[in-house]
Amino acid sequence: MGDTPTQPVTTELDVVVVGAGFAGMYLLYRLRTMGFVTKVYDAASDVGGTWFWNRYPGARCDVPSLDYSYSFDPDLEQEWEWTERFAAQPEILTYARHVAERHDLRRDIEFETRIESATFDEVARRWEVRTSRGVRLLAQHVVLAVGTLSTPKPPEIDGFGTFAGPTYWTARWPHDDVDFTGRRVGVIGTGSSGIQSIPVIAAQAAHTTVFQRTANFSMPARNRPLTGNEVAARKARAREYRAAARTSYSGFLVDIDAPPATLPSILAVPEAERVAMLEQKWTEGGLGLTSGFSDVASDVTANAVAAEFVREKIRSIVSDPQVAEDLCPTSHPIGTKRPCLDTGYYETYNRPNVRLVNLRRNPIRSIDAAGVELDDEHVALDALVVATGFDAMTGSLVSIDLRGRDGVSLAEAWAEGPRTYLGLAVAGFPNLHLVTGPQSPSVLSNMMVSIEQHVEWITDAIAHLRAHRMQMIETTPDAVEGWVEHSTELGSRTLFPLADSWYMGANVPGKPRVFLPYVGGCGHYRKRCDRVVAKNYEGFVLS
Repeated sequence: MGDTPTQPVTTELDVVVVGAGFAGMYLLYRLRTMGFVTKVYDAASDVGGTWFWNRYPGARCDVPSLDYSYSFDPDLEQEWEWTERFAAQPEILTYARHVAERHDLRRDIEFETRIESATFDEVARRWEVRTSRGVRLLAQHVVLAVGTLSTPKPPEIDGFGTFAGPTYWTARWPHDDVDFTGRRVGVIGTGSSGIQSIPVIAAQAAHTTVFQRTANFSMPARNRPLTGNEVAARKARAREYRAAARTSYSGFLVDIDAPPATLPSILAVPEAERVAMLEQKWTEGGLGLTSGFSDVASDVTANAVAAEFVREKIRSIVSDPQVAEDLCPTSHPIGTKRPCLDTGYYETYNRPNVRLVNLRRNPIRSIDAAGVELDDEHVALDALVVATGFDAMTGSLVSIDLRGRDGVSLAEAWAEGPRTYLGLAVAGFPNLHLVTGPQSPSVLSNMMVSIEQHVEWITDAIAHLRAHRMQMIETTPDAVEGWVEHSTELGSRTLFPLADSWYMGANVPGKPRVFLPYVGGCGHYRKRCDRVVAKNYEGFVLS
């Protein structure tokens, strides 16, 4: 007799949550408090999401740390002490771990476990989910809290993978310290992770070669330790700040006492005053230079003024005129690619051990065992750093074999670009919930505010079904069509579509060119979501 095939272990749950980052942890906290049997699954060995994986040198948040934190636990907010204006990765990960311990979250999280597939059973009205450990899960709801920037995108270079020395991905950095002392290091990519890591690597390595395909705009972070007085002042008015942040455009406030004001037009301000304002924002650091005017994001002429200001700053910092020009972005309006915050990035190119290779003039032919073969030379390397970004916003969703009604996969449903209702739901996929999905503010906002809003909306909807003895919530094709049209129309009023950015999906070959986030702002978006609920979940069918 042959051996009987081993049947997968079956576990029945109310909710399966995919991802143990800040969204997944808050989902677990809320659902467990509401009495739902919930399990979270994550490929990592601990909580933290993007801050678990992105450990590269110089990794730091571009939202002020006092704002980039949970608001649901007022006692935590009072007890936790952030040390810097913009928190570094180790501090953010320590915070995530503290929250997990504080609320005993790990007991309901399965680490080092991937969700490989999820199929909706239309008869049983449940999701059948399969894990990488061979476990079969049956759940009424599946919530995807997989993050917007979590699927690394490899470079499209011949011979990639043949390099004999160590290759380090910024998106999957080793947990142990990497020592570049005495090494010749090559860095491919000058997006946010490249711009943050290059100064740190160059300060340690014998020589650093930066391979740049597209120059990026970067503003100084002006990071610094937080003072006791400013921390105490924030904590004293914490609830007031949080309430205002939730209804703001970006999800955080510079000054809660500033009266509501219309942003000035950069074109309407007299030149001397304009220059003074730009200088002030450059000196203050952060992203205010692109967000502090009403027309920089929507008017080509206004945008060009801000862009040229930054280019002049680059020219004033970088001593070699040709290197300075190579670092000056000219292929896209400022702000239409993710603006970067740096600490000494442009100054790094004044170091004698740093070289910039402009791949527009001297492209990479291939990578081989010894280094990088350019059009006109071979660059020998001891280590390679890959900072080529992510398949943003959709990559981590379609990488799971998700199948809704009639066996249609999410990848098939999104073949011409993602289509959601509010970034929360997909037609044909009942009881499948997205956290900060496409066509929601997500990456254009303080992610913590957007995460909390989505988690609260989703968990309230699940509780609403239970309270009314219903099993399913499913958005309609008409609702999706209307929301996608609205989101696209708002995006078309801006300059975002002019850039070949990951906001547009343009960094991934073959990916549909679609503006992925929602540009209407956190406050307006929250009102739309609340109105949907007030109108008995308008745009959804509850059954």
